[in-house]
Amino acid sequence: MTTFDKREKAYEDMFARDSELKFKAESRRNKALAEWAGGLMGLTGPALEDYVKEVRKADLAEKGDDDVFRKVQADLAAKGVQVSDTDIRQVMHESLAKAVNDLQA
Repeated sequence: MTTFDKREKAYEDMFARDSELKFKAESRRNKALAEWAGGLMGLTGPALEDYVKEVRKADLAEKGDDDVFRKVQADLAAKGVQVSDTDIRQVMHESLAKAVNDLQA
């Protein structure tokens, strides 16, 4: 194996690790966001667990975070819970940062 091949393999491994970390962190973020929003909507127990699954599934709709944001925003509005877009984005940001820190620890 040449030096170039070793370097290429190292980059591929790094990309795979980074992709896995990103997926896990976003999944944890989505869970935390769903638990926060579910709490505001008065969900508990199995209803909250189902909502967490719904939010995680919403993340598969399209690339990026907007699908999750729109789902949570719409669900809160449907329940009559007044939360600003900025607050939702802030919780998303903080939850992702915590998830990354937890995974790296």
